[in-house]
Amino acid sequence: MDYTSLILIVVMIAVFYFLLIRPESKRKKKQEEMRNNLQVGDTITTIGGIIGKIVYVSNDFLVIETSEDRVRIQLAKWAVSTVGKAAEEPAK
Repeated sequence: MDYTSLILIVVMIAVFYFLLIRPESKRKKKQEEMRNNLQVGDTITTIGGIIGKIVYVSNDFLVIETSEDRVRIQLAKWAVSTVGKAAEEPAK
């Protein structure tokens, strides 16, 4: 029997796992941890580009204020993209 082709397939699957699947699962785990650690007062950016400060957090959603006019928006937690300094507006 020719085991070289079987070994080649196993090596290709291992490379595929370590280069694509594992980093993606680590990224998802890090995002989920970030979303679970959201607190009132954090500045966030949503996946749609909305920037605001958190005023209420529950298990599945949060409420943010988006401007000085105190406009409040209710969002699902999965819609949060970034938290902290990266989400704040650049200095002028």
